[in-house]
Amino acid sequence: MAKAAFVTTLCGISIILSVTYLRADVRLPSLLSDGMVLQQGTKINLWGNAEPGERVTVTFKGETVSDVADANGDWKVTFGPFAPGGPFTLTVSGKNTITLYDVLVGEVWVCSGQSNMQMPVSQVTNAQDEIAHADYPTLRLFTVEMAVAGKPQQDVNGYWVSARPDTVREFSAAAYFFGRELQKALNVPVGLIHSSIGGTPAESWMSHSAVESDPAFKSILDIESKLLSPYPLTLQDVEQQFTEWRHSADKAEAEGAPVPPPPSLPDDYRRSTWRPGGLFNGMIIPLAAFAIRGVIWYQGEGNSDRPVQYRKLFPALIRDWRRVWGEGDFPFLYVQIANWGANRPELNWPKLREAQLMALKLPKTGMAVTIDIGDGSDIHPKDKQDVGYRLALAAQAIAYGRDVIYSGPLYDGMSVEGNKIRLHFKFAEDHLIAKGSPPSALNGFEIAGADQKFFAAEAGIEGTTVVVHSDHVEAPVAVRYGWAMNPLCSLYNRAGLPASPFRTDEWEDTFVDKQAMGPVHY
Repeated sequence: MAKAAFVTTLCGISIILSVTYLRADVRLPSLLSDGMVLQQGTKINLWGNAEPGERVTVTFKGETVSDVADANGDWKVTFGPFAPGGPFTLTVSGKNTITLYDVLVGEVWVCSGQSNMQMPVSQVTNAQDEIAHADYPTLRLFTVEMAVAGKPQQDVNGYWVSARPDTVREFSAAAYFFGRELQKALNVPVGLIHSSIGGTPAESWMSHSAVESDPAFKSILDIESKLLSPYPLTLQDVEQQFTEWRHSADKAEAEGAPVPPPPSLPDDYRRSTWRPGGLFNGMIIPLAAFAIRGVIWYQGEGNSDRPVQYRKLFPALIRDWRRVWGEGDFPFLYVQIANWGANRPELNWPKLREAQLMALKLPKTGMAVTIDIGDGSDIHPKDKQDVGYRLALAAQAIAYGRDVIYSGPLYDGMSVEGNKIRLHFKFAEDHLIAKGSPPSALNGFEIAGADQKFFAAEAGIEGTTVVVHSDHVEAPVAVRYGWAMNPLCSLYNRAGLPASPFRTDEWEDTFVDKQAMGPVHY
């Protein structure tokens, strides 16, 4: 017995010493690891943990900076800016030394959203060919593992890899094609941090305080409160439920009757990807100290039952991310949801696209229109190559100031001319085109008078304008274009980019905005 006690004590001392040693080690978050890309041309943060009071020194490209870990063991250094290039070696030293290899300096983008951002290269058009030809050593990929949390976390699970066949296969297709196009245009290393989860609403990706900040989001908080209410379930309550069930089951068994099912516990909403702030805490805030150029975002389907609310919710998310990164109004580029479903005037989807269109009022935002590359039978269209290409065009113009046409035509006003309406557009360049049909036979336009009854319209291009009319409407007051879930649309600019669906009116029709968060998964 004495020998056993001695062994137990020795083991305990060993564990204590082991823990003490670990606490003394300098540690880095997973984002700061071999193969990472650091943002060029700006101050760079590096951070981690160490023993409280321990001095930590970082050396990179001949520059050395130090910090002393605070009472919680947290330390942070800032240095740079650096020019693009690599690979380089970076060392972090305290009581131990960490050496990071194959570090590049270039352009870093966060790529987030729901399933259409999460969709991997293995599921796109020409997937096998795309995978086989993925050979971009300085295009680096980092995928954040799913994590839902009630409070902001310090780290994520993930690691950096180079873009090659075995790594791009399950990486975000929209992000990969964006990064590939961007690297071709800039000829510098590119780092993509992919953090998305399918079937998620925007409020999951925002801080809880941002959701609380606007009365328009009260319905979200009401649903959250209702779904969280079952959780003060004590052990005694659980034991009581199972005791009662056991007695009922024993009685039924003795009488030869069917045994009732055992009680079930409520789903733990605290772990739900629909929890407001849950994905922000687990998958976004741990990234926010890392310097980036901007964000690409593909989401909206998860909020399609609340498009009017999304008019405020989506801009609030953009402002929230810019706030936590503290880098000012960095470029935020996003995808307008594609055509999908029956070709009927279902009003939620066009209104969600309208809400996305409205977000362009924020500075340094850009929108990739995909109304022409969706799939009527699949909410996850397989053409992610064009998605990445269009986002990369927006990045070249908005983030890098290049003179490229990066958007399709955007409605910019109208004038009534007798029984016709003339529509004006931004990004029309020197002329508009009707892709796939003659200019005199544009698809997708409707026109209405004061009675708010819309009729299919005849439309023709005149330079940078479109003239619309119908024999059924003598005194027109409003026009809509592409106002359906899966409309036929044919208006483009000379760069081959499609016009965004739009309407000139603000009529509510029979539309009902549900203003409620529900379990709608795509």
